[in-house]
Amino acid sequence: MKKRCISILPAVVLSLALALTGCSGEKQGESTDSQITIGIPQDVEESLDPHEAVAAGTEEVFFNIYEGLIKPDSDGNLLPALASDYTISPDKTVFTFTLRKGVKFHSGKELTVEDVIYSIERCSDPEDAVKYEAAFGNIASIEAPDDETVVITLKAPNTDFLCEMDCPIIPADNESPSTVSDGTGPYKFVSHALQENFVVERFEDYWGEPAHIKNVTFKVCANPDSLVMELNSGSVDMLARVTSTQASQLNDNFNVLEGTMNLVQALYLNNGVKPFDDVRVRQALCYAVDKQYILDMTSDGYGTPIGSSMFPAFGKYYMPELADYYTKDIDKAKQLLADAGYADGFTFTIKAPSNYTQHVEAAQVIADVLKEINVTAKIELIEWETWLSDVYAGRDFEATVVGLDASSLAASSMLLRFNSDSSKNFVNYNNPDYDAAYARAEASTDENERTQAYKECEKILTETAANVYIQDMAEFVALNKKYAGYEFYPLYVQDVSKLYIVEE
Repeated sequence: MKKRCISILPAVVLSLALALTGCSGEKQGESTDSQITIGIPQDVEESLDPHEAVAAGTEEVFFNIYEGLIKPDSDGNLLPALASDYTISPDKTVFTFTLRKGVKFHSGKELTVEDVIYSIERCSDPEDAVKYEAAFGNIASIEAPDDETVVITLKAPNTDFLCEMDCPIIPADNESPSTVSDGTGPYKFVSHALQENFVVERFEDYWGEPAHIKNVTFKVCANPDSLVMELNSGSVDMLARVTSTQASQLNDNFNVLEGTMNLVQALYLNNGVKPFDDVRVRQALCYAVDKQYILDMTSDGYGTPIGSSMFPAFGKYYMPELADYYTKDIDKAKQLLADAGYADGFTFTIKAPSNYTQHVEAAQVIADVLKEINVTAKIELIEWETWLSDVYAGRDFEATVVGLDASSLAASSMLLRFNSDSSKNFVNYNNPDYDAAYARAEASTDENERTQAYKECEKILTETAANVYIQDMAEFVALNKKYAGYEFYPLYVQDVSKLYIVEE
């Protein structure tokens, strides 16, 4: 969804005339003391190593610090970044990159081919960088025929490999990347106070268009009950992903921008534990839940109902028809439970991250509607760090409500996590037909065949009710009227470099 500036009235009525107010303005001239405070719902991960980042909230901050050979823009185009140019062989096995001249790391060191080779080889090891395990495991060799060229040869063709070249490049001589931040992005790291803030400042020697605002503080706002107060008091200037209710409570100092979060919110089920190891139980939950009702109850109807692990920004891969695969049918849900041996229902626990209001509210609505089929869902609120360690890494859960994002513009970034042998498969989904379809997609060099194989993966996830899919959530960004320039991306990122101060 393209960015548009809106006003959310107390009755949550959108007025176009009011929406345009304060959305335009001239950029202020460069100011040495320009600053902005941006609220984030959870702290950035303690490690400064971009290859170790697993949380979307960390990656959206690191987007401003680290860069790859290519970089997506707000329209989803892949643009040359640390590479000034690239070529791809007709058989999609050889990718040749020409490094951009004059690129400096924040330490002042100039970018070299050794840095690129080091970073990519480091990400080829799944123990160092789970995010790139599939694509980089396909690399046969990385060579530098000269000081300006890097040639990557794949074992097998991959038409989406270029999407993975946003892999952050770090210096080969950085012996402590977890504690020493050294990227090439428009902002450089200044300090990190755990559970308080993460501070960056403009990198004056940036190779591209410099950031407009010099000093940026990402302030941890983990308590959803105080978000509106933080904004209205002026202690926070921008906060992405406020709820429609929170947006309606903002004072006149703010514009609210509407976009999409580009993620898949769902009731994710641990397919490896009872009763969710039975497809009939999972299907029963899908028939009991009305997606639009959840949207109406949690976000005043905003959001896009979806039916599988793909969201609309993926264009050709997205299948809107899957959103209607399960229509609410209580009788059918009860019959499926009875067939599975749960005629009297059962009780389970939903672990929900307490700092994400949208997920907590969705879990509450789901728990309420499941009572219709005699299923009791208890909600356990946990801190984000606990969710990462226990639910995602430890797989110690029955169900959870979260939103999963894409790490790149490749369809595999959404679908790999359901491969039976993937380290990202935290829901323990295991389906031979799915694995076979995914393998066909990855092996195909024909774009149409590849697309159809990915779509088959999506259909299998839907038909087997891998999870109770809900929506790609609407994103409301609260932005103080002193600032403008915010752009929505098809990925889960915040591009702070585009923000500027409006001339009054």
